[in-house]
Amino acid sequence: MALSIGVPQMSQPTAVHQQPPAAPRRATVDDVVPLAKVLADAFNHDPVFERLLPNQRTRLQGLQRYFRIELHAVGLARGSVWTTDDLAGAAISNGPGMWRMPPRALALHGPAFSRAFRLRLPRAATLLARVESRHVRGPHHYFAAIGVSPERQGHGLGRALMTPTLELCDLAGLPAYLEASSERNAALYQRLGFRVVGELQYGGSQPLRLMLREPQANQERAQ
Repeated sequence: MALSIGVPQMSQPTAVHQQPPAAPRRATVDDVVPLAKVLADAFNHDPVFERLLPNQRTRLQGLQRYFRIELHAVGLARGSVWTTDDLAGAAISNGPGMWRMPPRALALHGPAFSRAFRLRLPRAATLLARVESRHVRGPHHYFAAIGVSPERQGHGLGRALMTPTLELCDLAGLPAYLEASSERNAALYQRLGFRVVGELQYGGSQPLRLMLREPQANQERAQ
């Protein structure tokens, strides 16, 4: 069970002569600390985390603590983390049946989760429960978090980091699932084959868009 509530703002490419994104590789435990910082920067202005961690002065610290949990307990322990040699971003995902963290792991990481959200812990836990209650059932791959360093956004790196998992979905004939935290993000994921299958309202802000991508192994790939 991970607080996987959204994806960072990723703008469209604007450079005319941009370099192709670096080839993704699997992250290791030595990458956790720097990747947690990159993900914190990527999600610093995410609508969900702005609500859960409203103090801008302490938000980055809380996000770094949170993403260290995500990288260790969700990605490396129960799924995969794809990054690049320069650690410019990360995509955390779980395979079929692995998206819900077992109670023993929750108890182990509970204190760190509390330190990440402090007084906002009840609000974070409530949102977590609501997100989990709407999580798609059936075998699938779940993107818990996708983040790219702000200065590297808009150049296809997020797509590149998602590609190994999406290709695995296609080969296995399984869907992929994620939650998008803004209309702009949802539009970007729609270009990768995701579609909105539901919405979750929280706190009067824009809704979380629950998105599913069917396997495309037997379909003609988009140009």
